Amino acid sequence: MKISAFEARIGNLLEYQGKLFRVLKKNHVKPGKGGAFVQMEMKSLDGTKLNERFRSEDKVEKAHVEPRQMQYLYAEGENYIFMDNENFEQLTMHADDLEEATPFLLPNTDVQINFHNDNPIGVELPANVVLEVVETEAVVKGQTAASGGKPAVLETGHKVTVPQFVNAGEKVKVNTETGDYVERA
Repeated sequence: MKISAFEARIGNLLEYQGKLFRVLKKNHVKPGKGGAFVQMEMKSLDGTKLNERFRSEDKVEKAHVEPRQMQYLYAEGENYIFMDNENFEQLTMHADDLEEATPFLLPNTDVQINFHNDNPIGVELPANVVLEVVETEAVVKGQTAASGGKPAVLETGHKVTVPQFVNAGEKVKVNTETGDYVERA
């Protein structure tokens, strides 16, 4: 589907120069002289970054993306196995294709996997996930008023800063976008 470059949004997938690109940044520019244009920073699925300038009359091809609800089952070395919630078919994705999603994947986590031409191109996680703290420093009596937090290691190996009152064995809610502690679960 062709759209004006001005209609493209951050996060959109565009087909450009024969590749799929995700829009990372977009800036409208109206110079004193000449026509307005859009400056877009895009990243292809193979990691190539591109800065392009589009005039108002330029059209870009918005990629058709098919979202499918899937469930993460287990990891097998560098491969992650997912199951389609509708037809129960299994899908294997390599860790490199999952980008920053791996620290938040626990078995039975429901995720959305986006497909383009029947190829998986990305995983969308829930906004927050609940993970168990497996390692953190014990609270020293009298230090409870200390500001800031303490480092903790979660069951997936992800490191996060938690408040002083959180102990090993407790579950915490973590924001999947920032990787930060949200609250005790």
